[in-house]
Amino acid sequence: MAFARTCSVALVGVDGVVVEVQADLEPGVAAFTLVGLPDKSLTESRDRVRAAVVNSGAQWPQKKLTVGLSPASVPKAGSSFDLAIAVATMAAAELIDPRAIADLVLIGELGLDGRVRPVRGVLPAVLAAAEAGYEHVVVPERTAGEASLVPGVSVLGVRSLRQLVAVLTDGPVPEEEPDEEGRPDPMLAGLVVPGAGVGTGLAADPGEGPDLADVAGQRGARLALEVAAAGGHHLLLSGPPGAGKTMLAERLPGLLPPLTRGESLEVTAVHSVAGILPPDRPLVRRAPYCAPHHSATMQSLVGGGNGLPRPGAVSLAHRGVLFLDEAPEFSGKVLDALRQPLESGQVVVARAAGVVRLPARFLMVLAANPCPCGRHSRQGDSCECPSSAIRRYQARLSGPLLDRVDLRVEVEPVSRADLLAARGEPTAAVAARVLAARERAAARLIGTPWTRNADVPGHELRTRWHPAPGALAAAERDMERGLLTARGLDRVLRTAWTLADLAGRARPEAHDVDLALELRTGIARGVPVSAGGPR
Repeated sequence: MAFARTCSVALVGVDGVVVEVQADLEPGVAAFTLVGLPDKSLTESRDRVRAAVVNSGAQWPQKKLTVGLSPASVPKAGSSFDLAIAVATMAAAELIDPRAIADLVLIGELGLDGRVRPVRGVLPAVLAAAEAGYEHVVVPERTAGEASLVPGVSVLGVRSLRQLVAVLTDGPVPEEEPDEEGRPDPMLAGLVVPGAGVGTGLAADPGEGPDLADVAGQRGARLALEVAAAGGHHLLLSGPPGAGKTMLAERLPGLLPPLTRGESLEVTAVHSVAGILPPDRPLVRRAPYCAPHHSATMQSLVGGGNGLPRPGAVSLAHRGVLFLDEAPEFSGKVLDALRQPLESGQVVVARAAGVVRLPARFLMVLAANPCPCGRHSRQGDSCECPSSAIRRYQARLSGPLLDRVDLRVEVEPVSRADLLAARGEPTAAVAARVLAARERAAARLIGTPWTRNADVPGHELRTRWHPAPGALAAAERDMERGLLTARGLDRVLRTAWTLADLAGRARPEAHDVDLALELRTGIARGVPVSAGGPR
């Protein structure tokens, strides 16, 4: 009896579980049995591995082969186990020293010709291997840069099974012929999956994306955008078609600070699993932007799919912006499903195959028309919608969902004077203020689990960081009159702290709270706002 083992990684959502791949050869009729709860694509690896080994110049063992994936209770999916199965089989056949692969983690799909094809989810897989104590990882050459992002792990990128066998046996490493110049690279097909992004785009580098200066007028909406970026507050933009709601939302990612190293790894892991990580950008450094269509299903928004759930739009927007244009047109059940991730920063999806926790700490922007025709306003213009139709349309955004939105701004139609006026502040100027406000908040919150004002629990704000004496008087009156809930009061206080950070004040004062109330309720409080942000 011949036996060998090595390791690979099974992904459950965006978390990895190290799997021991065991190969056992026994005398008997030649057969290949794969056990350990594999899915259909993994079961097909028997044919891929056999062809890859033979086409790599090795002899396939004519014995009874059993390959076990342990722990057997963890579902295994995908083709990333091919490389580990092939190497374990060759070691059991004494073509490779079994001791040379015992402490290796191998990840990759095999082509029938023996080439090692890239797979999705390499970063979270290598992170799981590093946390389990493994120091040596073998991955496809195309994803070696992604795997190298994990500190403390030695990464070997291979182009073919022949190359890996040569490295393990101390033989000469063969040179694989590159694809013809000018032809599309078929190896990239395993990294990017068309249609998997659900309207996701990675934010452009500073100076390359859309500029906030392109937005004409909209002084109040621009302020709300700045406050949302500085504190991580959710935002509702309501106004007629053509007023600039979508333009404003598309420029919000440019105002957000660059991701920290830890945040970049979180976002990159999600995008790698989803299959939307660009091959030339192994590390996502800017906040992502996700704008699903209003026909999006529950599974595409919060996560789902056959077998174990896959990341949805809320996870693809993790540490970035989730923009829901024409928000009332979304299904009511889909919108209400956002309530849990808005509070907890994660999605818990339960399926028959298991329960998966997916990160979902995003900044939500809702855009809505005031009525079905879009022309309803307080001034009473040419809207012909019946009052009952207006109420039904506005009620599509439920009260519990809106209670979690800190900023609610009416975007007025752009006037001729606004269009002819000088351009407003560019994105770079506003982003600088946002970054300074974030740094003030981070310095105040140092030593705590939070870095943004929107993440701080209300109890901590009321007991640990006090506003100026009497600053909350107006908010407390609104709460007594039923205009604010307890959650609403906490969110007003968070917004007031952000306004104080933008203005460089040590703590919120009464006019900060008044402006926060105006941004939440839409009721004017007579607070002057300068063109360069709150003062």
